[in-house]
Formats: sequence, C-alpha cells, structure tokens
Amino acid sequence: MTSGSDSEDIKTRSRVTMRDIAKAAGCSQPTVSFVLNNNDSAKISEKTRQRVLETARELGYDAPSSPTKTNGNKTSYIDGPIAFVIDTLAGSPEGVHAFDGILESVRATGNVVLLAETRNDPVLEPKTLQYFIDQQVSAIIYACVFTRKVELPKILSNTDIPVFLLNCYSNDLSHPSVVPGEIAGGHTATNALINAGHRRIGLITGELFMECASGRYTGYRNALASADLPFDEELVFQGNWLPSSGYEGTKELMSLANPPTAIFCENDRMAVGCYEALKEMNLSIPDDVSVIGYDDDEITRHLSPPLTSMNLADRAMGRWVIEQLFHGPTGNERHPLTKLECELIERDSISPPNDDRRNSRR
Repeated sequence: MTSGSDSEDIKTRSRVTMRDIAKAAGCSQPTVSFVLNNNDSAKISEKTRQRVLETARELGYDAPSSPTKTNGNKTSYIDGPIAFVIDTLAGSPEGVHAFDGILESVRATGNVVLLAETRNDPVLEPKTLQYFIDQQVSAIIYACVFTRKVELPKILSNTDIPVFLLNCYSNDLSHPSVVPGEIAGGHTATNALINAGHRRIGLITGELFMECASGRYTGYRNALASADLPFDEELVFQGNWLPSSGYEGTKELMSLANPPTAIFCENDRMAVGCYEALKEMNLSIPDDVSVIGYDDDEITRHLSPPLTSMNLADRAMGRWVIEQLFHGPTGNERHPLTKLECELIERDSISPPNDDRRNSRR
C-alpha cells in the first residue's frame, strides 16, 4: 500500500502512470500492465493483483484507451504487437539470430513482431520509438548489435509500455536487460584448449574498446590463471573482427620463436583468416595447431575441418525477453542484469598438441 506522502506527491502530477503505480505498489511495471489490462497470461498472485488494483484506485489512475483484442470474454493487452528496435540489422547475423529467437517464442502466443532498424541515428531513433508508442504496442524490445551500456532515449522512461533491453543495459537498471556472459565465454573457450593439453595459447582479439572483445580477453586471462599458466603478451594479437586480421594475426603468432600450439579467435570470421594462414604455411588443423572461434556462425560447419566455436546465445536472448514479457517475476523498479551462458559447440578443430611434429619443425 502507498504511504500518505508518496500518494500525495504522485497525485500532484498531471497524470498518474503505470510506473507510478508500480513504484507505490512495490512491483514491476509489466505486472501493473498485466493487472490493469486483465491479462491472465502471467502467473501473478491474487495478493499482488489486489495490491495493484487498490494502489491504482488510491492514486486515481485514469486508464488510457488502448487497442486490445477480445477472444470470447477474455481481453488481453499482450495480444497486441511487440516492437523490436535495433541499431543495426543488415549484415549482422547476431541481430538476425536474436530476432529469430523472438519469432520462435511468439509462435505459441500469436503475437505480431514489428521490426525497425535505427542505425543509431539521433533523429530517426526517437521518431521510431514515438511511432511504436503512439501505436500502443504491447512491449518494446530495445536492442544493440554489440554489447554495450546505453543512455536510453528519454521517451522510453516516460512510457507505460513495458521496455526490455537486449544485448545492452543502462546504468539505473530500470528495465529488464539481458546480455551474453562474455567473460565466462572467453574462459570456457580457452579452457577447452587447456583441457586438450595446450599450454601455449594464442589469442586474436576483436577491437578491445568493445565490451564483447574485452570480456572474452578477460576470460582468456582468467582461464590461464586458473590453470596456473603464465600470461604472455606476445601471444595476444589485437584484431578487428575481419578475416584479414585473423590471417595477419596468425602469421604473426606463428612467426614467434616459440609459437602457440593453439589459437583462440574472438569471432568466427577471424578464424576463417586463421585457417587460410595456417594452410598457406602447410600447417594442419588440428594436428599442428588447434583453433577455436566464437559466435557459431553458419560458416563454422563448412570449414575443413569444421570449427569448434562458442554459441553467442543470440537466439536465447530473444527467447528470454519474450519469457520475461509473458511470465517474468514481479519485483521492484531495479532489475538485475541477466547474463546468459555461451555454449561450447565442439567440432573437429581441437586436438592434443602433437609434440613430435612440433619439435621436428624447430
């Protein structure tokens, strides 16, 4: 229930919002939406439902008219379309995979998903979001192709529509957010090589100002430390995600006086360049050098040998958002940042180091 001071403070505003009700009732904004729109698809306790209704009455909430779909006697807010707004989609398999995960999840619900690409345009993005808000969509999924902290457009803080962040997060954690567990993923990838017996492991990074690249790099170092293996800076080549940097980095790493027996490429495209460089040097994968990639792109299945890689959990993030929308737990206004595990996909590019052949090349 609301305190007297909270109630009076909220009532002085021009219009009470669902966010106000959520704060006063001690629950999430989506929960308020579900209750006030008679949506029984989410498992909300009767006690919480009554608390929301009583709080809304106390605050004098005036429900806005919104399009709903009626099935028999059931009226459901979540029957409306869901907006997926992403900075970059074209040429980005990560964004496409996340969108696929959303579509897979809504097949069972019958929702329509509306898609928009903003390309980080400071004029286009707020216009796009305003359009979806004016259409009174059931939810907005705000997504980024590269994992990062974002400064959310103010328009998203002033809407009653549930907002979910995919592959990004804000400082105040005011909305449910999901990102891949990149540090754990880098640790798992490196550990796969350590478990195969490798002790000299090269790393070709992405651009380290990006959280995904720095997270995987941290995971690499953590795995070495956990295995009591020394970190050697000369085994790290800073790439740029492109096959050409995988090629260049592999040439540099293999020219060392004591080259690595395995190479961890922070994405699969750089692993393609790594494969080409090793084959030019007449080195066999995995007999001479083991290789692991990251992202589990389609190309990994068609390389020779097929590439062991880390699944980035793009589709899983899309599925997570829809699960939260329909069945998410109630809670306060701060939402813990959810990090999803990246799965190791084992194929044929890793084997124990061949010490006999390695010594013969020296």
